[in-house]
Amino acid sequence: MTTRAVVRGVGHYLPERVVENSEFEKSLDTTNEWIRSRSGIERRHFAADGETTSDLAVAAAKAALEDAGCSTDDVDAIVVATSTADLTFPSAATMVQNGLGMTRGFAFDVQAVCAGFVYALANANALIVSGQAKRILVIGAETFSRIMDWSDRTTSVLFGDGAGALLLEAQEGDGTIDDRGILSTDLNSDGRHKDILYVDGGVSTQTTGHLRMQGKEVFRHAVEKLAQTAHTALDKVGLDGDDVDWIVPHQANLRIIKSTAQKMGLPMERVVVTVQDHGNTSAASIPLALSVGKQNGQIKPGDLLVTEAIGGGLAWGAVVLRW
Repeated sequence: MTTRAVVRGVGHYLPERVVENSEFEKSLDTTNEWIRSRSGIERRHFAADGETTSDLAVAAAKAALEDAGCSTDDVDAIVVATSTADLTFPSAATMVQNGLGMTRGFAFDVQAVCAGFVYALANANALIVSGQAKRILVIGAETFSRIMDWSDRTTSVLFGDGAGALLLEAQEGDGTIDDRGILSTDLNSDGRHKDILYVDGGVSTQTTGHLRMQGKEVFRHAVEKLAQTAHTALDKVGLDGDDVDWIVPHQANLRIIKSTAQKMGLPMERVVVTVQDHGNTSAASIPLALSVGKQNGQIKPGDLLVTEAIGGGLAWGAVVLRW
């Protein structure tokens, strides 16, 4: 028998405010058509004044617990993937722990920008497989609207706010690819590429900063590295693209999503796409897409999924799991 980290529940939360592309036409030299043609994005959600990343994460966690039929008493740990935590410290995860009324177990953040949720899943999987926790809430939550340069039309129109959560549970499997749960992970980073996607401020420089991105360079690296990491994760368990029911990618840009699917030899009919409604929500985008995919009846028990993401660092990776 083999211990697997199995998805017990999933949920998400989106702030009430919906920002259509047309809203940017009032302040930027841009149009709805320009944004859609280059990104596939039609709208996104922005957090309200006073609404924090941990607030979004708490709401998503509650939805995942409800979907699982569990309570906070059943949870051993919380892992939050975010680059936009409420404070420098303590972690957003401990704030979520408090917001859920949970006084036991442990909580910590993972910071790998848009790849954060893949990194968080890999860490949670290791904790479960090693026996350190039985049930873990894995959450991706972001308020990227707070780090935008609103005069930069190339970046400010791309990002949105939101949160998604999974409850992972230790279950016994047969040790085969037919097991439910996480089957393999693949993580990578290369710090030489810092300057193509970063925030130009931070604590040690005593500045706040805004997101800066070289879009063409990010696109080039994304298509190559996302397909590569997905194939590597599949190879680890003797699977290939033909075995995959759904790709659930980081929702950054529709052109990147289409190009990655093409390199993997998979039709778009087998890709969960939510970027048109959410924009790029960084670490929140994969769990948001998983939750929406289940809600829409796309993702079903037994389906084989590949999630993959790339973000600043550069950091990238993939997870293969059976739903």
